[in-house]
Amino acid sequence: GSASLRYDCTSPPRIVASPSPLPLPMRSSALQVLLGVATAAVSCALQARTSRMTMSLNPFNKPSGVSRPADFEAPEPRPLSVTRGEWLPVVATGTLALAARLGSGVFVAGWRPRLTLSSNVAEDEYALKFGPVALQDSSAALVNPPRPVKDLVLYEYEASPFARKVREAMAILDLTVILKPCPGARQGFAKELERKGGKMTVPFLVDPNTGVSMYESDDIINYLFDTYGPGRDQVPFLLKGPLAVQSAAYAAAARGFAGSRMLPNARPDNMNMKPIELWGYEASPFVRPVREKLSELGLAHRLVNCPRGSANRDKLQQMTGRFQVPYIRDPNTGVEMFESPEICEYLEKVYTV
Repeated sequence: GSASLRYDCTSPPRIVASPSPLPLPMRSSALQVLLGVATAAVSCALQARTSRMTMSLNPFNKPSGVSRPADFEAPEPRPLSVTRGEWLPVVATGTLALAARLGSGVFVAGWRPRLTLSSNVAEDEYALKFGPVALQDSSAALVNPPRPVKDLVLYEYEASPFARKVREAMAILDLTVILKPCPGARQGFAKELERKGGKMTVPFLVDPNTGVSMYESDDIINYLFDTYGPGRDQVPFLLKGPLAVQSAAYAAAARGFAGSRMLPNARPDNMNMKPIELWGYEASPFVRPVREKLSELGLAHRLVNCPRGSANRDKLQQMTGRFQVPYIRDPNTGVEMFESPEICEYLEKVYTV
């Protein structure tokens, strides 16, 4: 018999005996075998490199490994209601945290309220109605602001007073941001933060629209107001100086510094999940426990800010038929839901082991 070449890229090329339909001339068989071995080796190397590049460029090319709970049923939305007795302390301490920050982040920059008749409000417009009268609001400072085309990215964690200032600034400027939790600046996305910025310190902003990346909360706030707002001279005093840091620390203390550590039973692959979309704003005592839970689970989330005067309130009204926060859309499972207690329970059920 004669020799022919067989190979696959899971093992080194090898020569095996097999029938060949055409005999190889003796003088050229050795050269052909050597050329075949070399071709096989190059082919395998190129295939391995392509595979590694594909995995690197497509971090979500594998299934997330999570699914909608079998018994899941979206709760009925009940706006401005504490639906469970055990949730009263959660809302009360969240309200205390809001008071410690003197309401920072409740209103957009240049907040402008106006009264109108309820009958004048379209169904797809948000308004707070009091019988025949309705309150609508907008922003005088953000009428035609430059808006980022790509979402900003912020590395932070819930209890950090410095990160809290930046999140409040983003709410005031009505910005949408992808938040990547780094509990205690050592867990969650902390390693990724260190690779991008060189150190594990929060907050750290990445703006893909301008190529800017930066640490330091005051510098970040000034940058945001200069780039996407009315300018750094319009930064509210509640975001400046020692008072801002101290009161933000008191706000974290009011909630027992929740969000400072990851839960021990959080799924180890949570950092690979697609960002969960969260509609809300920093000052809301109903949104805060959801943010804390996302931080403790190490889950990236796309925060669509909608404080008073935000254009996003109309968008949520159009999308769901109502305005109520928190509201989440989870691309990993397809779940969409309102109600803070049920959202927290859902997150724990799906994203722990």
